[in-house]
Amino acid sequence: MANIKSAKKRILVAQTRADRNKALRSGVKTATKKVFAAIESGDKAAAQQELIAATKTIEMAGSKGVYHKNNVARKVSRLNKAVNKMA
Repeated sequence: MANIKSAKKRILVAQTRADRNKALRSGVKTATKKVFAAIESGDKAAAQQELIAATKTIEMAGSKGVYHKNNVARKVSRLNKAVNKMA
């Protein structure tokens, strides 16, 4: 365990940020799964609604620095492509 006050603070701040990042990543995974579940069910309207929600979640995580902007773009693009492929 750290003895210096600033080192103790760094440990706390790092844990806080790690928890936030983990929650945001989990939310992105959940939103992505919801989109693919709607695609599997064959309901295009529901898939588009879930896509909008997932896009917002992914882009918010990107704006917080959890994901790189290219990673965000790739995730959103793949979801869009999957929804648009539905007939």
